[in-house]
Amino acid sequence: MKAIISIGIWLGGGLLTILLFFVVFVLNILLFPFDKKKKITHAQCFWWSDAVIGLNPFWDVKTSGLENIDHKRTYVVISNHQSMADIAVLYQTKMQFKWVAKASLFKVPFIGWCLGLIKHIKLTRGDFASIKEIYRQASQWLRKDMSVLFFPEGTRSSSNQMGEFQNGAFKLAIKEKKPILPVCLIGTHDAIPKGSWIFKGKVSVRLIVLPAVETDKFGPGDFGLLKDTVYAKIKEALLS
Repeated sequence: MKAIISIGIWLGGGLLTILLFFVVFVLNILLFPFDKKKKITHAQCFWWSDAVIGLNPFWDVKTSGLENIDHKRTYVVISNHQSMADIAVLYQTKMQFKWVAKASLFKVPFIGWCLGLIKHIKLTRGDFASIKEIYRQASQWLRKDMSVLFFPEGTRSSSNQMGEFQNGAFKLAIKEKKPILPVCLIGTHDAIPKGSWIFKGKVSVRLIVLPAVETDKFGPGDFGLLKDTVYAKIKEALLS
């Protein structure tokens, strides 16, 4: 029975993602002169997230702290990273933002193509020029009042243990004088089966949005302190 349900989940999720791509593709053409920031096309991912999560009877996704999001403000969003399921879950914030995502993800059929159409930021790991370019693009988006979301661990963790944070996002937040919005993901590392395509049991997933960390009192040399402050807040939520 679990195999049959799993087939339905993968098939349904695939069809929803294909539908999302065609909706985004058509709207991208129709709204090209009017939606320069791709806000309308980005918002299509909200119903996709609701549908993908609602389709999966093995996922129990709960959100908290959404009241900490001021949709009139621009943030450097910092989240821990556990699996591909993070994409669907983070859209539950219903925020406008640009992902910083590895280049290989943009090549994934349909979902990756959507990332390109919506103008998210592509990172090529190990390429210094690419790293400089993502921060240039991120700065531009922040100055246009568009939040930018980073996974500062640089790669997915295999458990609820976080990896070390990299410095770049914190330097950027101080430079652009934007608050950091910490987001904690719990349980997404178990949301997608490892080594199998069969969903084997109920998985509890939590999305916790923490209060923003203001950066106006941090100087250029304080990025390490800011990084440690945000890391500690997410780690505390992760262990709660």
